[in-house]
Amino acid sequence: MKTNILKSKKDRRKLKIRGKIFGTAEKPRLTVFRSNKFIYAQLIDDAKRVTLVDVRGTNNVTNALQTGKELAKKALAKKITTVVFDRSGHRYHGRVKSLADGAREGGLVL
Repeated sequence: MKTNILKSKKDRRKLKIRGKIFGTAEKPRLTVFRSNKFIYAQLIDDAKRVTLVDVRGTNNVTNALQTGKELAKKALAKKITTVVFDRSGHRYHGRVKSLADGAREGGLVL
């Protein structure tokens, strides 16, 4: 049986989002990845194709908030204050929203 790679709604949302946003050194892309155990966040400069900051936290809402604050702390240490948020096709609620709120509380502008 042949399966379509872009069949899932998440994959279609991800492509639609990534077609519209682009990270630079001044305003990097904050991308989120969720696994069953962890939530990862990275600040990426798409122009140079490098990761500027990356953090990992356990995968629940309260720890996602702390992960967002930790990411903001590391970003501010590198003089990054504004980012473009890339939710990677995930819906904006729960752990993803909590991570974004933590980044805002830490001082980043999304």
